[in-house]
Amino acid sequence: MQHVSPVRIPLVTSGKTYHDVTEDVCRQVEAKPNIRWMAALSVALFFLGVFLYSVYRTLWYGIGEWGLNKTVDWAWDITNFVWWVGIGHAGTLISAVLLLFRQKWRTSINRAAEAMTIFAVICAAMFPVLHMGRPWLAFWVLPLQNTFGSLWANFNSPLLWDVFAISTYFSVSLVFWYTGLVPDFATIRDRAKGPIARRAYALLSFGWKGGAKHWSRYETVSLILAGVSTPLVLSVHTIVSMDFATSVVPGWHTTIFPPYFVAGAIFSGFAMVLTLMLITRVVFKLEDYITLEHIALMNKIMMITGSIVGVAYITEFFIAWYSQVEFEQYAFINRATGPYWWAYWSMMTCNVISPQLVWIRRIRYSIPATFVLSIIVNIGMWFERFVIIVTSLHRDYLPSSWAMFSPSIIDIGIYVGTLGLFFTLFLLFAKFFPVINMAEVKSILKYGVDNGPTYGGPNTGAQQSTYRPTGAPASAPVNYNKHD
Repeated sequence: MQHVSPVRIPLVTSGKTYHDVTEDVCRQVEAKPNIRWMAALSVALFFLGVFLYSVYRTLWYGIGEWGLNKTVDWAWDITNFVWWVGIGHAGTLISAVLLLFRQKWRTSINRAAEAMTIFAVICAAMFPVLHMGRPWLAFWVLPLQNTFGSLWANFNSPLLWDVFAISTYFSVSLVFWYTGLVPDFATIRDRAKGPIARRAYALLSFGWKGGAKHWSRYETVSLILAGVSTPLVLSVHTIVSMDFATSVVPGWHTTIFPPYFVAGAIFSGFAMVLTLMLITRVVFKLEDYITLEHIALMNKIMMITGSIVGVAYITEFFIAWYSQVEFEQYAFINRATGPYWWAYWSMMTCNVISPQLVWIRRIRYSIPATFVLSIIVNIGMWFERFVIIVTSLHRDYLPSSWAMFSPSIIDIGIYVGTLGLFFTLFLLFAKFFPVINMAEVKSILKYGVDNGPTYGGPNTGAQQSTYRPTGAPASAPVNYNKHD
């Protein structure tokens, strides 16, 4: 008879000790770069080169290099901007909101999610700057006195609100991310063998000694930053949605946009976290820290936010009908049946139908299925932004000004290039920084451990408990927690 532990689900499997955590997380930082990492970085650098060339063409020849026309004057640039800002939301949600709610399962994934936030916001910031046409005059958007004439920043413009919101979001997220890294930098500093590595990590660790005063200040700062970050999760994408909701374009001026955009941002952000963490757990052999239970919990959040987004889609159609405004009704009918119908139905399939597969337990705990779903969701969320922007603009009030949009090779190059920029930064982070927060994982190491006796097993002198996650398929591996 085998004893099944009735205690909480363990968040770290295989009976890891504190020393094991240090060794497992520091291994990829201290080891020499392997062939797989070098190959992945080479691909990312190639696309980064595509990005730099496309930016050069945009700056030298102007945004006429893009596929814009006088009817569709926002297209791939603002689509990509909103998409990247949305991806950056899951990092702050995992780090700040779940910290305030004392959700211990966040500890294995928060570091990579925070890094993803930083890199996604960097990619997002590229598009408004490039769309200015003269990015060397970008300081004009700041609320500074203009000495060149009577031009002042327009505080009534949601575009200025974007500047405040995103710069604040980036600054707080960067400080939050770096604060969590300081204790782990000190651990790597103390283990470093080469003089360059020792000095570099000593500089990054800010003289951390691990005393009681240091830990007290660390926890205080983390809670303060979490409290500051939590309203930013809601405010940043709400303000981004105001870029559209304050206009008079049919399909845009709607009060549902703020909650709709926030839910969509969390939806796409968690999808990207899943994509990155599923790759990271295999490449760096972190299966004992990023477990099936972590994946299932993130799948549940993705399913809930995807359902909210689906309700928002239906609500938009209902309000268009209920308003009895023919322009509003036509905007939504045109989305579903017009020339861009394929983009609309791709969005509906990826964002509304595919997440419902997570209701199936076997899919929720399946690594391959989760990986495919996470990519499908991010494709769908890109199509959502494309549908909102292009299909609302390409047919406006005057049929004489109707036009179709087709992206140019430079449009495509900048978008694909930002993917290269993102993955270049993430690969460098994963190699030279600890990808899992060692200090926080050690604090929950004994969470869910059963210290009772083992029944029916060999008398080896060690206590064991067996556990299979609730709802996991029968083929899921059984976890054996072995304690000293």
